[in-house]
Amino acid sequence: MKATPYVILLTIFLLSFSAREIMGQPILAPAKKQTGVQTGIHIGDRAPEIVLESPKGERISLSSLRGKLVLIDFWAAWCPPCRRENPKLVRLYRQYRDQEFENASGFTVYSVSLDKSMEDWTAAIKTDSLEWDTHVSDLKGRQSAPALEYEVRSIPLNFLIDGDGIILAVGERGSALEEKLKGLLK
Repeated sequence: MKATPYVILLTIFLLSFSAREIMGQPILAPAKKQTGVQTGIHIGDRAPEIVLESPKGERISLSSLRGKLVLIDFWAAWCPPCRRENPKLVRLYRQYRDQEFENASGFTVYSVSLDKSMEDWTAAIKTDSLEWDTHVSDLKGRQSAPALEYEVRSIPLNFLIDGDGIILAVGERGSALEEKLKGLLK
């Protein structure tokens, strides 16, 4: 009797299932929990930590912004849609930076650049008047560790997190982002 590919795959699956049980390993590993909230990149998850350098070489962690409403913004100087979005972010930053929100005091942007050139990155910050202090990058482009961890496939991409680092929204831009901010005001 000739074994079909289906039978072979089923046999391999069952053998690996049995081997894991024998070795005392769980078949499905439970999700990592941190104080009852899973760390991940979906709404309701705690945003994964990011620690990168600013253009001045200062290491800035995402967690250093706890207590504020934070927009984690993945962008790059070479990205036309990102550059078109920047004036809207500047306006929202100016409008909401000192506001009180549900579970957050103030609003800021944590800009994660996917540039490879320090000169291009800093020129774009200046040209676009990105006045917040939290600009970071490892200058590895799309291979940036946070871009990989946050599964960034296209930019601009953002994650809105509350004062505890919990993701409230993903990919909101323009008027949709503004409506989300308005809805979170106290």
